[in-house]
Amino acid sequence: MNERCVLVTGFAPFAGEARNPSFEIVRRLDGERLGAHRIVGAFLPVVFGAAAAGLEGLLDTHRPELALAIGQAGGRDSLSLERVAINLVDARIADNSGMQPIDVEVVRGAPSAYFASLPLKAMRAAMLAAGVPTTLSLSAGSFVCNEVFYALCHLRATRDARMRSGFLHVPWLPEQAVDHPGQPSMALETMLTGVRAGLACALATVDDLHVPGGSTH
Repeated sequence: MNERCVLVTGFAPFAGEARNPSFEIVRRLDGERLGAHRIVGAFLPVVFGAAAAGLEGLLDTHRPELALAIGQAGGRDSLSLERVAINLVDARIADNSGMQPIDVEVVRGAPSAYFASLPLKAMRAAMLAAGVPTTLSLSAGSFVCNEVFYALCHLRATRDARMRSGFLHVPWLPEQAVDHPGQPSMALETMLTGVRAGLACALATVDDLHVPGGSTH
């Protein structure tokens, strides 16, 4: 029987960046324990198709009880818990292999969207209580991050409903923001504090908080 585990995935650098904070977070979390669970950290390529295939292999190997994919969203000023994954790829830029698909489905013929199955509002409250700026987001974009988020939700829906899953976007690191004047950033240690608090909350929480979390725009 596999050890009880939490799968956390991150991405390689892309779009000319030398670093990706999601990569650094996953590298640090790999092998840590949260109570009875071991965190398995793994990396996915910023390549359409290959990222989703890599994710599927990781799920088959580790059979996690909870899976959180993490990606970089430069320009955001907080950790962003994503609520909705859409069945759409529309790449503003090319991926790391040079592919730039436009207006195609992540999974042909599958539902238009999925909701994350993690207790996002409770997680946000726990992350804020840990002193880390955290928001709820209604859009994971339409690049490789959203493809992985959608694939994760689809695999849960079609193969392993026991697993709960979601996606987290994180800001640039301060070292990256130097090349993006006027843009926000967040220290790696702060991000790690928030992710650890969110994961611990997700493992301990069955029913999400019934509090407002919508947007007016």
